Amino acid sequence: MVDAVRTLYAILMVLSSVASVCGNLLLLLVLLLNKDLRSDTLGLTLSFSLSDLALGLSTIPFGAHNSLFRSDSYPSEGTLCQGSGFLFLLLQTSSIHSLSWATIDKFTEICFALSYRSIWTAGRSRVVLVLVWLFCLVSAALPLLGFGSYAYSETRFLCCPRFGRDDRYFVVLWMAAGIVAPILTMCSLYGYIVYVARKQARRGTFMCNDQHCFYVPANNYLRSSIVMVSTSCLLVCWLPYISVCLYETFSGNQSPPVASAFSAWLVLTSAALNPWITCMMQ
Repeated sequence: MVDAVRTLYAILMVLSSVASVCGNLLLLLVLLLNKDLRSDTLGLTLSFSLSDLALGLSTIPFGAHNSLFRSDSYPSEGTLCQGSGFLFLLLQTSSIHSLSWATIDKFTEICFALSYRSIWTAGRSRVVLVLVWLFCLVSAALPLLGFGSYAYSETRFLCCPRFGRDDRYFVVLWMAAGIVAPILTMCSLYGYIVYVARKQARRGTFMCNDQHCFYVPANNYLRSSIVMVSTSCLLVCWLPYISVCLYETFSGNQSPPVASAFSAWLVLTSAALNPWITCMMQ
């Protein structure tokens, strides 16, 4: 890969790392210092925020270092590469699934407000959190057990999962259940929230305090709904990476270096976008 592209890749990774660390630290401070934002499902938000923060402190700087200092290869069987690949998959999966369950929590709070407290209890929230992390640990351990492998990619400058043609059906199932399903779930739920907000705004809504009631303009609801729909950027971030992985698995050929590097940076950038979207929704 030409030096200009490698330098650009390193700069983009550094920016993503800084944005991820700053954004997730800000989100954690807001959640921990503001008692009004604490709830029985706070663990779900903390889960994806801590996962994104860990990505910003480990995987993203690792890729920037390898690109900037021309580290062309790591022994794929080494502990560093295997551990880095395991963290990459574990943290990305936990971030997506924790965020999707946090979205389900927000959807329940808005659309089933009267029964929300009975649906989302502290015990059920803990059970969901444990199941999410068990699923993510199993998914990240599968390449160590022979379902694919972790290997250093000279085009992504990262140790990441690598699958052969014999694993193509497993890859499709893993992509569908582990990545596509939670992202589509988030987009669908927020789309329905927008639909409900528009209906509510058209009917006219009043908010009351101790002294008087006042009309809430429709654009207030629509503006907040647009912020929620911005979670669809996750789909945009993941689509190139999914396409590249499926192409390499089914064809057995390496994708173009620029496309491979761009898709890796884009999928890691989701760790920098998640906290800012969440802060706007609070």
